[in-house]
Amino acid sequence: MNTLIRHIRLCFICLLPLMLSTCKQHTNDDDNRTYFSYNEMAGISSLDPATANNLENIWAVNQLFNGLVQMDDSLNVKPCIAKKWFVSDDGLVYTFYLRNDVFFHDNKAFEGEKGRKVIARDFVFSFNRLYDAKVSSAMSLLTNIDRTEKTNYKGFAAPNDTTFVIYLKEPFSAFLSVLTMKYFSVIPFEAVDFYGPDFRRNPVGTGPFKYKIWEEGTKLVLTKNENYFEYDGQNRLPYLDAVSISFVKDRETAFMELLNGKYDMLSGADAFNINEVLDKNGDLKSFYSEKFNMQKSTFLKTDYLGILVDPNIEIVAKSPLRIKAIRKAINHGFDRIKMVKYFRNNIGIPATAGFIPSGLPSYDEKVVKGYIYDPEKVRQLLIEAGYPGGKDLPEITLHTTDNYLEQTEFIQSQLAENNIKVKISVDKPTVLRQAVASCEYNFFKKSWVGDYADEENFMSLFYSKNFAPVGSNYTHYKNPDFDHLFEKAIREQNADVKKVLYQQMDQMLIDDSPVVPLYYDQVIRLVHKNIQGLTTNPMNLLNLKMVKKLKEKSKS
Repeated sequence: MNTLIRHIRLCFICLLPLMLSTCKQHTNDDDNRTYFSYNEMAGISSLDPATANNLENIWAVNQLFNGLVQMDDSLNVKPCIAKKWFVSDDGLVYTFYLRNDVFFHDNKAFEGEKGRKVIARDFVFSFNRLYDAKVSSAMSLLTNIDRTEKTNYKGFAAPNDTTFVIYLKEPFSAFLSVLTMKYFSVIPFEAVDFYGPDFRRNPVGTGPFKYKIWEEGTKLVLTKNENYFEYDGQNRLPYLDAVSISFVKDRETAFMELLNGKYDMLSGADAFNINEVLDKNGDLKSFYSEKFNMQKSTFLKTDYLGILVDPNIEIVAKSPLRIKAIRKAINHGFDRIKMVKYFRNNIGIPATAGFIPSGLPSYDEKVVKGYIYDPEKVRQLLIEAGYPGGKDLPEITLHTTDNYLEQTEFIQSQLAENNIKVKISVDKPTVLRQAVASCEYNFFKKSWVGDYADEENFMSLFYSKNFAPVGSNYTHYKNPDFDHLFEKAIREQNADVKKVLYQQMDQMLIDDSPVVPLYYDQVIRLVHKNIQGLTTNPMNLLNLKMVKKLKEKSKS
């Protein structure tokens, strides 16, 4: 009864603004235009692709800019501004042949305010700009660019207007995937010169939409690029006339706006109350299934508990977590399937394989054998570690944030049932990030989202040359055999061989247990039923160029 009353109240509140706006709809000059609207709770800090280092910025930048290549929904690298490319036999030279029909958006930065044609030198300028630490956060992705005497100290070249060349120091099998990142979008030097530091809020690109207005903290509006170069076969893209992005921080308010039709989509499990909207099987409750379609698909994101294992660090030397058998006991000591079902409403896949998530070629739970809940194994491992029945085993502190408190309390409870005592410390996200990067915490909750669609991006977290705080190896895991396989894999051009190498590394990682994989996350979106062509992909990249919005029937 309470649920029914809440639904009635929600419906009344949501219908009121629609009823009040009915007469406006018949006199609106924009009646025939289609707008796609969504909310971004976290806000957007920049529209400069050089700073596209979080999902919020990346989504907006993806509508405004293009690069040499792009990734399809199956994670295949496809042509974009580069119509084709050639990789030298030694894997060190990448030659891209550009389209000659791509133009920058019209903007007052250009002569006559008319956007000019993109040429290869624009990519030289755009890529070189990424070396400026004051401008970009992508410098770590450029370490393999060959800027030595061999290339006349230039890692990039433009032999003519439609040919762009990149030189590498060493072969890197993930390089094409890296180039799909929005950092590597093409931008015009005229706009950077004209706007200076303010280019972040005056973007000029080649994308399907162009910048219109940005009221920071309130709304961002993008409009259709009438000169966009991509077609659906016959018709020029995009179909939509505009994109409107709001920045409402309160998820209840945002959800109400979705219900009343202001937004066409909400994305992410944090964007709405999953207990209200979904049942425990992860399906939409009937009231909401009448209004929305739910999109749920693979996401290249692994949530895990990290364990610092560097014996040279004092907190490790004094901790029982230095013992592999204890780490393996923790991995066996709780039920991932129950945790995902009851605390995430089945959003996500229990991590019973390795660290590499579902969605990448090497993921295979039949090949990489992970951990399942097994109290008998825990009992045996505690004996092996020298703590039979958990006797004299010191309490272990697990650091987490509010967002994951319920999950970690569930893990704490099940481990306690298996004689492993865990204390939970709740930190602010910024405190946790800094402490983990500085190797101050022995046991911590983290997640890793793929920056690009290659296993290298996940396995690099355990490469010994990437020790934190300089790199992202937060556990300080060091295994010479793992390092050897990693170095071999990043040079391997054969996809089948590479897949096997990463599976071997993933199994090695599971066996050594510097991490406790929890679940492989999923993309989840609530989308109004009049939206067509909105697809999902494991990178959780928002692509709006193929989206259509069907007009609703006029209200009388």
